[in-house]
Amino acid sequence: MEGEIINKVSNSALKVFDLEDYYPENPRMELDISQWLFHGFVLKEKEFRSALKDFDWVTFKDAYVALSCSTDAILPSWAFMLVSSYLQPIAKKVFLGDLNHLESSIYQDILNDIDYSVYDNLPVIIKGCAKKPIPDEAYVLATRKLMAHARSIMFGEACSAVPIFKKKS
Repeated sequence: MEGEIINKVSNSALKVFDLEDYYPENPRMELDISQWLFHGFVLKEKEFRSALKDFDWVTFKDAYVALSCSTDAILPSWAFMLVSSYLQPIAKKVFLGDLNHLESSIYQDILNDIDYSVYDNLPVIIKGCAKKPIPDEAYVLATRKLMAHARSIMFGEACSAVPIFKKKS
């Protein structure tokens, strides 16, 4: 048929790798442990343990939780370990750091579990323009993982892709 519009992208071997497809919808929450420190700075073990025991942890059910301390308190490692022991059975993931680093850690776990063999010797485009907060680290890790499989990697959209990698013949 003359004048028929042909979608060359859908007819090509080009595979789209969209990081948004792997975005988990679980809430991201930050837990500042300074709330359980005397004046926000001093850890009194007995009071700290008591406060953790009495805290309502259900708020963090199935959430990704970033543990932090917003003050300049000098804390022993066991303080974060103890808080983590309360969160571990409830939260989806517990991470020591801020929400940005938590997001990178979430994607690291997800991208490490993908079977990339479906991209063997194919041209791949890592989709850009995400509507969800995809950290730059996820794009870097996805590139690294795909390089072992893909014939070539581009970034962006099929209409305006930036070449990233091409396997040497």
